[in-house]
Amino acid sequence: MKTSLKKLPKSQVEIEIEISAEEFNGYIDHALLHLQEHIKVDGFRQGQVPKKILEEKVGEENLLMEAGDLAVKDSYSKFVLENNIEPISKPEVQILKVAKGNPFSFKIKTTILPDIKLADYRKIASQIKKKEISVSQEEIDDSLEYIRKSRAKFSQLDSPAQEKDFVQIEYESPQIKQFSSSENQGKIKDEFILGEGRLIHGFEKNIVGMKAGEEKEFSLVFPKDSPQKDLSGKEVNFKVKLITVQKVELPELNDDFAKSIGKFDNLDSLRKNVKEGIAMEKEVQEKQRKRSEILERIADKSEVEIPEVLVESEKERIFNNFQEKITQNFKITFKEYLASIKDDEQTLKNSFLKEAEKKVKNFLILREIGKKENILVEEKEIEEEANKMMKNYSIDVVKKIDINELKEYIKEVIYSEKVFEKLECQ
Repeated sequence: MKTSLKKLPKSQVEIEIEISAEEFNGYIDHALLHLQEHIKVDGFRQGQVPKKILEEKVGEENLLMEAGDLAVKDSYSKFVLENNIEPISKPEVQILKVAKGNPFSFKIKTTILPDIKLADYRKIASQIKKKEISVSQEEIDDSLEYIRKSRAKFSQLDSPAQEKDFVQIEYESPQIKQFSSSENQGKIKDEFILGEGRLIHGFEKNIVGMKAGEEKEFSLVFPKDSPQKDLSGKEVNFKVKLITVQKVELPELNDDFAKSIGKFDNLDSLRKNVKEGIAMEKEVQEKQRKRSEILERIADKSEVEIPEVLVESEKERIFNNFQEKITQNFKITFKEYLASIKDDEQTLKNSFLKEAEKKVKNFLILREIGKKENILVEEKEIEEEANKMMKNYSIDVVKKIDINELKEYIKEVIYSEKVFEKLECQ
């Protein structure tokens, strides 16, 4: 077998393979055996048709096509293994020469995982230090206040809404169309404690004094630094209906409150637990920050040609996840969302290009570091993690899970974790 490999731009390669006439005859015989099992000829039992009659029945062109297909699959697989290349796209096959009694030759064009010139990742990782974690009294107080609010008692009011009351509203605006579905005819529902400044400045002041069932129209100027660029600095009209007003009664912050929350002897033990919880959360955040910085610096100083096929696949994955979140969180169709932002699907998908490129590059770099450090993920590790995850799902959900996809995902997660642990040891 004669072979040659030509490198092309964008991590693509062109492989040319020629198989001798003698070797190709072996593939023709193999093709005949394969066809013999599937073709019926009157007067013969299936699988017992003589070769000569079978060749006449099949025809030389079909036989050569079958033999060529077997030869391509077999020799391409051998070439990939022997040359230690990793194809990541479907091969494009071009037959160059096929005839009985002659060598068989073909070309294959495919995308492979690229060569990566890694930066000195050990040195970079050793230079990035963990930041000290601290928890302020204000953070503890804010968390306790959140817990108090989660245990608040609500009672219906007939009086006009005042600050610190809990209100439910429904509003609409001709200028604000996004995230409102055709089902509620452009109306948006919201609920909050009045006066906490959740909405645009001045909005909540207009609700103060309204009674349940009352409607009101008013205009406000959007701030110039508004994330909604199309409304920045513009006057926006609102029509609001106050649905309900409720009095909010917060429990007193004392030892009895602490005991009602869980197994706490007093308020001090609750404070201590809250502090530890915040510290643990900050530790996780700092761990992620440090890892992101390590990977970002390594990526900046490494050379890698990012394959388009991986970028397109990642872009599609990001887009699909985004689409799912929009429909779930805002209860609207994706078509309605696109109409609200005045954009089309392809333009939105293309907006994820840089994010997709970054994720693919990071994946390739982590993978290369893992290879350099001889990091492996055992099947036992994957099985254990898969079993843990499956225990959290109902039987109906488990039935819908593609176990092979789940295992691939788990393998990637464990592999990345091991690579980062190795980097953190530098």
